[in-house]
Amino acid sequence: MKITGARILLETLKREGVTDIFGYPGGKVIPIYNELFDFNGINHIMARHEQGASHAADGYARTTNKTGVCISTSGPGATNLVTGIMTAHMDSVPLLAITGQVACNEIGTDGFQESDIMAITMPITKYSYLVTDINDLTRIVKEALYISKNGRPGPVLIDFPVDIQMQEIDFKEFEKQYSNSNFHIEKEIDISKLNDVIEIINSCEKPLILAGGGAKHSKQELKNFAEKISSPIAFTLMGLGTLNNDLSLGMLGMHGSVVANKAVSQADVIIAVGMRFDDRVTCNVKTFAPKAKIIHIDIDKVEINKIKKCTHLVGDATEILTLLTPYVDRKYSCWNEHISKLKSETCFNYETSDFIKPQQAIDVISKLLPDAYVVTDVGQHQMWTAQFYNLNHPLCTSGGGGTMGFGLPAAMGAQIGNPNSKVVAILGDGGFQMTSQELMAISQYKLPIKIVIIDNSYLGMVRQWQELFFDKRYSSVNLDENPDFVSLGKAYNIKSIKIEDPKELEDTLRKNLFTDEAILIDIKVAREENTYPMVPANGNINEMILGG
Repeated sequence: MKITGARILLETLKREGVTDIFGYPGGKVIPIYNELFDFNGINHIMARHEQGASHAADGYARTTNKTGVCISTSGPGATNLVTGIMTAHMDSVPLLAITGQVACNEIGTDGFQESDIMAITMPITKYSYLVTDINDLTRIVKEALYISKNGRPGPVLIDFPVDIQMQEIDFKEFEKQYSNSNFHIEKEIDISKLNDVIEIINSCEKPLILAGGGAKHSKQELKNFAEKISSPIAFTLMGLGTLNNDLSLGMLGMHGSVVANKAVSQADVIIAVGMRFDDRVTCNVKTFAPKAKIIHIDIDKVEINKIKKCTHLVGDATEILTLLTPYVDRKYSCWNEHISKLKSETCFNYETSDFIKPQQAIDVISKLLPDAYVVTDVGQHQMWTAQFYNLNHPLCTSGGGGTMGFGLPAAMGAQIGNPNSKVVAILGDGGFQMTSQELMAISQYKLPIKIVIIDNSYLGMVRQWQELFFDKRYSSVNLDENPDFVSLGKAYNIKSIKIEDPKELEDTLRKNLFTDEAILIDIKVAREENTYPMVPANGNINEMILGG
């Protein structure tokens, strides 16, 4: 019995635990789609744009801890994946992008729909493969999946020429290749500074833990460690939802909580777990944590001392925290009392008015759907969600990439990966329109996503900067000419409603968020509401604009 290269791809993915693939067909992946037609064990979800497929695979990966898989044809199909690959790269998300390619003998001839996608994506992938021999394919697929998840996660690309897809080998030869192609990388761990770290923690008076996206799969270990040293915890955007208890100070950084930002400036020890001192977190890096010794725990040694000088432990956060916790101890102190008082005095708030406040809308949704997987797009609504949603799962959002258009397809992936859970997509009216065609996929696959548009008819975050720092010169941010989102949703066979009256907000949401079908809710909010607190560009983290 013979097996084609296309079938080898699917069979290997299936045996390695892949159950869902997001994609869009085209000329140079027809052999793969021909095999998918009657292939059992892998569910293919057809996006309506390759970018949507990559973001859907990303959202799937973020909410399942599995590698998300997406597929496209060559040329423009492959380049349409680039934004999604970059988004996954910036947030260390395990992604496998499979792209069709022209036949091997045509590579380099500028053939129809040819692009050098390996060169294009080299800076934003962990590793890339060009398949030139069908006998290497099984090994490549297994390696690619392994690399995407192990160590610091990230995207891997397989460029798959169409002629290799159609070649055949004996099925027994495939079985032999599958059995013999095992791949393993030794875990990198550096605990040479362990004693130094223990001494610093045990002798400190004002510790603060900063937890990033690299800590989100170490919930219990982080909780145990924080409680052992009675340390408050602040989170980066990517770390939000990791831990939700009395020690939590919420998000820090440009739009972070007052208590988190002030704690950074007052702490004598910062214990950074799985975060990279991004500029949205540190603001002016020179004045960040001026009184603190910094301990950095990260799986990627490249991040050590890249931004801030530190005492470091390199390795998986779960393993490092498990190792460290028995040796540290610190009792509740006046530092904790000070932080608790500051927290109670400076919590996020908003004033009601004759218009729906965006913060109010998100606050109500949080109370109604506390256990939902929350997906956002990028902009003001993203920051309000980070501030006002009481998350019980890590926030699914584009952090490092800041990719508008991420939210809707990522929610699609989150729902496919978590079919028995509520998924709510909180979107801005600008970002929603970048990938709104994915409403068709949501309708086709009957995904019961709750789509909430925080509709201020502006590109809100850009408008806010123009208001505060550019004399209110509102250049190209006015979205008065938005489509009727309710009619648009209905055109895709999705139930759609609009809410404009703040008095009707909670009752209308309560009636519509608990259905077993998709719904689009257009919430018209106060147009020029700003996101506060805010640290101006290159400002000191404890010098915040508080509004008013």
